[in-house]
Amino acid sequence: MVAALVAKILPFGLFETRRLVGAAVGLIGLAATWRLARRIGGPMAGVIATALLASCPLYYGHMFVNAKDAPFATGMALLTLALLRAFDQYPAPRTSTNVLFGIGLGLSIGSRVIGVIAGVYAVAALALIVAIEYRRHDPRKTMRRTGQFMLRLLPGLVLAYAVMALVWPWSVVAPLNPLRALFYFSHFFEHPWRELFDGSLILVPDMPRYYVVQLFTLKIPEVTLVLSIAGFVAAVVTAARRDQPPGRRAALLVVALSAVFPIILTVVTRPAMYNGIRHFVFLAPSIAALAGFAANGVIERAAAHGRAALLGVLLVMGFGVAQPVADMMRLHPYEYTYYNLLAGGTATARASYMLDYWGLSFKQASQDLLAFVTRNRETPAGRSRWRVAVCGPHRSVEVDLGKQFDISWNPRGADFVIALGEFYCRRIDAPVVARVEREGVVFARVYDIRGRDVTNLLTIPAP
Repeated sequence: MVAALVAKILPFGLFETRRLVGAAVGLIGLAATWRLARRIGGPMAGVIATALLASCPLYYGHMFVNAKDAPFATGMALLTLALLRAFDQYPAPRTSTNVLFGIGLGLSIGSRVIGVIAGVYAVAALALIVAIEYRRHDPRKTMRRTGQFMLRLLPGLVLAYAVMALVWPWSVVAPLNPLRALFYFSHFFEHPWRELFDGSLILVPDMPRYYVVQLFTLKIPEVTLVLSIAGFVAAVVTAARRDQPPGRRAALLVVALSAVFPIILTVVTRPAMYNGIRHFVFLAPSIAALAGFAANGVIERAAAHGRAALLGVLLVMGFGVAQPVADMMRLHPYEYTYYNLLAGGTATARASYMLDYWGLSFKQASQDLLAFVTRNRETPAGRSRWRVAVCGPHRSVEVDLGKQFDISWNPRGADFVIALGEFYCRRIDAPVVARVEREGVVFARVYDIRGRDVTNLLTIPAP
């Protein structure tokens, strides 16, 4: 909605404007993550968490091109930050916290109805505070303070409903529509297809329980992965310590659950899973915050052992951030296809996992095809328009090639084929007039099939 509005003002096309707006929303997510980590670990934790999230290809790559999952990640980061502030100000959260709570909750559920999962984090943290206060105070006083807290958040819930209505109008057409959406999307509603995972072709409803765990292990930069695991353990341990203030204990529990609980839920329920882990981009801010929390602790301990130890730790962390940044530069603009060294890098991961499942490389492939026909001053034989068969998502090709080209799945009688480098697109015995390649990986090819009898673009029949 914002992109459609901004496109009326800026001198760019709608697709370019969407990329720009997506980047702006992603920057808001970075700012929220900075504040999130700062609250649980101090200024240094905030800086490190921001650097780790900005250098995370999963987040950085999606924030430019993913109009649903990346904004959802920003909404959830804002909501998590609001919950931290609310519990820190318990039992009387300030007006500014209530406003942030309403905006974060409304944007989250308005982007993806699964945003209600934040209720689990909030209830768990509230239960922790109630249990702590129940031991310290009179039970009636504890319940009174709890009631005061919940009443103070009611205006935030009203604001959240209004924000949800703005970004998801259908949700308020009927009172039960959000529940209907939650039920509808909790079941796989499409015809199943196969995707490449761990070297095997698997129907998306049959993906193994460890799907998300394995892909997070292979797609998060190594330094962020190690620090986030350490941060989760440290957050849980600190939240269990009775010498810590109740608000801080609740805040740490919220961040720890927000990073891990959705993964645990996925392992237990085993829903249909596909398109890598794009549906889990919303975990990246909390993961980065936990990593920043752990990094701050490591730096403090290293500083206590002298300058040499501190310098060594900073160099290791700096290298850990620089490495994925260098990889993103080499992969640009296909950062979302990144795999870390545990997977052998993106080139090695090609044989075992999906890379460019959205067909982002089709933009460059289409531009290369346009350059080819323009450079050679060619025209379609006996027709007014070129015919192009496409193996992969069609919309990008239609937009980038324009009305001069007819786009279809059928290669019979076509002049060119644009095919992804994914497993389901077969290699064609025809001249390759353009190739989109990064890090030794071919993301897309453009074939000249004029005068050739090509009958099929797929390697396997549809399931």
